[in-house]
Amino acid sequence: MIDLHSHVLPGIDDGARDAAGSLDILRAAVEDGITVLAATPHVRDDWPTTPDQMEAGVAAVNALGAGLEVLPGGELDIEFARRLDDATLARFGLGGNPRLLLLEIPFAGWPLDLPHVLFDYAARGFAVLLAHPERNGDVQQRPELVRPLVEAGAYVQLTAASLDGRFGRRARAAAHGLLDTGLAHVVASDAHAPSVRAIGMRDALDAVGDDRLGRWLTYEVPGALIAGDPLPPRPATRRRTMRLPWHR
Repeated sequence: MIDLHSHVLPGIDDGARDAAGSLDILRAAVEDGITVLAATPHVRDDWPTTPDQMEAGVAAVNALGAGLEVLPGGELDIEFARRLDDATLARFGLGGNPRLLLLEIPFAGWPLDLPHVLFDYAARGFAVLLAHPERNGDVQQRPELVRPLVEAGAYVQLTAASLDGRFGRRARAAAHGLLDTGLAHVVASDAHAPSVRAIGMRDALDAVGDDRLGRWLTYEVPGALIAGDPLPPRPATRRRTMRLPWHR
């Protein structure tokens, strides 16, 4: 699997505190079946990560030799990213693709100017992957808020812990609603630690309930986005009903 969202870099944000914490996340990722991991530290006012810090962190975690490839990236706050020039944004390109940005959707409040933001990025040659919109309170009430963004060319990343219920029933319902209506393209861990907000990609795939769709979400689409290729067609499959862990 390819995981396009993690906070594995040591001492940069609210993810791994040190190299030992990074190694714990990397080992958990390998055990979960991940072969490629994008390091996406927060880039915002409270954690104003620079490209130099991110790139140095990626080199450091790759040097740990955990058995998977760590690629560069950044989780960009919508407002903070407005202050960054195109060259800086390109260095934060997701998975090393300088034309692909991971944009953080806030948990509270819906950015009303998001269509304009996406139009501006497209005009500048950037594609956008929206991080965890299913965790936004407005989207949980109205998942269709995401549709015009996808129709405008944005991609959507769901968090593994939303799909399998670890983030609660509202996040789970929103995640499955977006998935069922074709408004989701990627599943990622958003891992901050091996046990707290853990990797959990295998559990998420079980929650998806379809092996072909799961591969599309965790390997085929992430690989195409990193390479800058067109997305492969979504498989025409039938998902089984999800049962939450506490119902098993």
